[in-house]
Amino acid sequence: MDLSPNYLADLQVYFSGHGEELDLYAALFPALEAAFPEARVKVQKSQISFYGKHLFAMVSIPVRRKKGWPEHCLLISFGLGRQVADPRIAVAAEPYPGRWTHHVVLSRPEELDETLLAWLREAWDFSETK
Repeated sequence: MDLSPNYLADLQVYFSGHGEELDLYAALFPALEAAFPEARVKVQKSQISFYGKHLFAMVSIPVRRKKGWPEHCLLISFGLGRQVADPRIAVAAEPYPGRWTHHVVLSRPEELDETLLAWLREAWDFSETK
């Protein structure tokens, strides 16, 4: 993966005070790196962004939480050309016709499974066709 020059320092700032979320990200990142070795990663103020030709996935610490969400979790967001109807999708919105943004709550490393990776692969493929 192509990491921004200050990736590790930026990561520490982003997860400052959120050790459990950093541990989740540390479990998530190797799976993303293996699945998308050609991706670029950029740590921003509100999220960690993953790019191919275009943005295809984001990881963030939830700012606004829905009732029932775990206290410590990450939100994995990705765009698809269709809406996925699945209980794991916490929120789905269509900001543009034919472009659906999906949000999945990740609270345990084992939730990063083949289903989630398949959605992320589809998001990669969708972003590459824009």
